[in-house]
Amino acid sequence: MDKIKRIKELTALLQKASKAYYQDAEEIMSNFEYDRLYDELQRLEQETGTVLVGSVTHTVGYEVLSELPKEEHASPMLSLDKTKSREELQSWLNGHAGILSWKLDGLTIVLTYRNGELFKAVTRGNGEVGEVITNNAKVFANVPLTIPYRGELILRGEAVITYEDFDWINASIPDAESRYKNPRNLCSGSVRQLNNEITAQRNVHFYAFALVSAQDHDFHNSRMEQFDFLTSLGFDVVEHYLVDENTILDRIQYFADTITDQPVPSDGLVLIYDDIAYGLSLGRTAKFPRDAIAFKWADEIMETELLEIEWSPSRTGLINPVAIFRPVELEGTTVSRASVHNVSIVRSLQLGIGDKITVYKANMIIPQIADNLTKSGNAPIAEFCPACGEKTTIECENGVETLHCTNPDCSAKKIKSFTLFVSRDAFNIDGISESTLEKLIAHGLIRDYADLFHLGDHKDTICSLEGFGDRSYENLIESIDRARTVSLPKLIFALGIPNIGLSNAKMICRAFDFDLNRLLGAQKDELAAIDGVGDVIAESFVSYFAKEQNRQELDRLLGEVELEKVEIDSSNAAISGKTFVITGSLMHFENRSELKECIENLGGKVAGSVSKNTDYLINNDAGSSSSKNKKAAELNVPIITEEEVMRMLGI
Repeated sequence: MDKIKRIKELTALLQKASKAYYQDAEEIMSNFEYDRLYDELQRLEQETGTVLVGSVTHTVGYEVLSELPKEEHASPMLSLDKTKSREELQSWLNGHAGILSWKLDGLTIVLTYRNGELFKAVTRGNGEVGEVITNNAKVFANVPLTIPYRGELILRGEAVITYEDFDWINASIPDAESRYKNPRNLCSGSVRQLNNEITAQRNVHFYAFALVSAQDHDFHNSRMEQFDFLTSLGFDVVEHYLVDENTILDRIQYFADTITDQPVPSDGLVLIYDDIAYGLSLGRTAKFPRDAIAFKWADEIMETELLEIEWSPSRTGLINPVAIFRPVELEGTTVSRASVHNVSIVRSLQLGIGDKITVYKANMIIPQIADNLTKSGNAPIAEFCPACGEKTTIECENGVETLHCTNPDCSAKKIKSFTLFVSRDAFNIDGISESTLEKLIAHGLIRDYADLFHLGDHKDTICSLEGFGDRSYENLIESIDRARTVSLPKLIFALGIPNIGLSNAKMICRAFDFDLNRLLGAQKDELAAIDGVGDVIAESFVSYFAKEQNRQELDRLLGEVELEKVEIDSSNAAISGKTFVITGSLMHFENRSELKECIENLGGKVAGSVSKNTDYLINNDAGSSSSKNKKAAELNVPIITEEEVMRMLGI
């Protein structure tokens, strides 16, 4: 292929991918594919001497297009050059000491303190101009609002959301297609909110990784002293170690061995010279500083065969492609499937059934397709919905093509809605799997939620279904009868209102004293004023119940069930107003949700991670070296056992 033509193709493609990743918090290709194409473009630019305007090899970050205020950085925030070779990292030190740390995968933020108070927070943006997110930074879980240092202090760090909080937040979103693809995307959207109430709900953490300036303070020419100084001021600093040519390989291996236990996303390591003056004397290139370098993990890549593209419909009508391949061992586990995200990626990889593909785990965790070696391109895009058989359509938004079912009554939409309704955190009806729901819908036995409570009228039909007999039918009916009594928060959650998880439902119900009539008559402003709710959730709630069809379906459902009367007992001083975090296995409670409900019913709160606001960490293994135990020890948060919290609960 003509090199200049290829440069044009790669420049346009990588511009689009970069915009999607940095600005829109979306992914149109894997990190592996991006890095491969980036390296190809850089090589072609060097060979030809041609660099096009907008080439990602000569730009940094995203263009700032949101409604947040903009501000130019005092000094450019550059990218880092990178390597995947441990030996190259070792030789890069060139006899000098360096500091090796995690390269966190979140959103880079610059914090400025004046007279001991947080004065300003700005995102990296395009490296020269960022977005001012000061109000949002003030509700990060661990950013000090005041510090003992009174001069002007400027530092950089990474805003991140832990894997646990990512799972927690996603689990609270009933609509699978509204869930976030990865913690970085969730963090990017959370940090750049116009309403910091939403940011506060997301439990964003900040880890400092560089001190830009501190007036009138001598660090004896050592970045290690800068890190120690930031720690002394109350900042959480990224995990880091002083290394030299003799110790760096062992320390890299330490990071490699612990990445799977790392609570926050990391896409590699960073090495920077400890000697500040020496590092600065090296200067910079147009894009990279020369005093630091990034290390990207050399992914374990396995070759396998693509067996099929599975098109998975959802209750929103979006149909997602999933690659099914011959099982391979990667990073110690067997994998056989990987999300391909959308039609654009299927086409860019030129996937075809029987193709030889290579697969890896992104950041050693998430299975991804690295490359397609044969590129037959024969994988068909589903013309008909796998669930209902109706025609599909390809929609294009911001250059990304996605597949959708055109049928408003698609059974997949119903199946996913009913699956949420019968789930443990909703009506908790045992014996109804997704495949069972599919059969019940196909036989016309359930059309809305109230129909589930009339399945007893269809014994002969149900017993004739595959996998059902008299005993399983009786168990199903017993489970349905038990579900006829339900709490108001679980009822609200079960309806599948967009953006409303069980935790949100509890907040809203508690604010209206668990009075359904008051709740249904609530105005958006009333809901938005509830601590932890905000405009987005309030709008979803009001919009849902503004539809007559949804009101009628709720009325029919209320004719079948009885609402539990929930009374919040705030007289228990040991629990009321206290914040708990639960980790590890439980012996006396069926699951964490059961323990959480007991705490909340006595006026307590259960959070997803340990912070300075945590009163107790519940863990039966107090001697565990888990990240939560370590954090609790750092913050002097008491670690109590399940039995101890049971005594506090009065059980």
